[in-house]
Amino acid sequence: MSQTITAMYDTYTDATAAQNKLLALGIPAASIKILSGTQTAQTTTTSGTKPDEGFWGSLKDLFMPEEDRYAYNEGLRRGGTMLSVTVDEAHTEKAYDILEEHGSVDLDEREASWRKEGWSGYEGATGSSTVGAVGSTAGATATRAEGATEAVAAHSAAQTGTDYIPVVEERLNVGKRMVDSGRVRVRSYAVEEAVSENVTLHDETVSVDRRVVDRAVAPGDEALFAEKVIEATETREQAVVSKDARVVGEVGIRKDATQRTETVSDTVRRTEVEVEDGRGTVSRTDATGTPTGTTPRKPV
Repeated sequence: MSQTITAMYDTYTDATAAQNKLLALGIPAASIKILSGTQTAQTTTTSGTKPDEGFWGSLKDLFMPEEDRYAYNEGLRRGGTMLSVTVDEAHTEKAYDILEEHGSVDLDEREASWRKEGWSGYEGATGSSTVGAVGSTAGATATRAEGATEAVAAHSAAQTGTDYIPVVEERLNVGKRMVDSGRVRVRSYAVEEAVSENVTLHDETVSVDRRVVDRAVAPGDEALFAEKVIEATETREQAVVSKDARVVGEVGIRKDATQRTETVSDTVRRTEVEVEDGRGTVSRTDATGTPTGTTPRKPV
């Protein structure tokens, strides 16, 4: 399963350095895209709130949450460079490391800094009409729903023939992004400790024994007067210490991948059309034109 990773850099040089590292990893060049804020044509913005349409058009193919699009758009508008890479599961972790080691921007910290400077950021579906004009489906839907009555009245006054009331329905789009949830690091180092062992040593000592005898010298004992030497050597064992290294265990890191299902809840809006046919009944239809009910018309 492939995954798209997006990172923002302050300089184009940092982004291209990360790109070269990704290419060396074996990722195809077609899977890597670089968008530089200094090289993309810019249009007029309003106080940094309205997304730049040139940048926004470049971001439309990236599947990411709407608030992230606003943050990347603002980074490009300020001269940053965005890099996106599509990798398979085997290269995901290494790709993250490469993007980080070349100085990718922490968007959360950068957004906080921009907001202190006056940048309003993403305003969601209830934001201003400038948000919907750039391409936010939810924002545009809200604007059309709020102004539907005025638009129809003006249209009916200016033209004759068939008039239409747009039936609007919001749809929930759920995207995904990868975030760090913690790191595990295993480090080995050497320590020294004092140890002692008991060993039994063998000693040999020489002593001179004297004893008194009284016996006659036999005729064959005349050799006793010849010179004679007796020698003995004392010995003692001495402890000899040596050390050898043994591998007694191993510690490793294993990464297990699991999947979970998370329910995302939000509210969506839709408009319904009420038709008074002049015959005493009121009918209602939903966004698909399916009748939702009929009630008698109240007398005026």
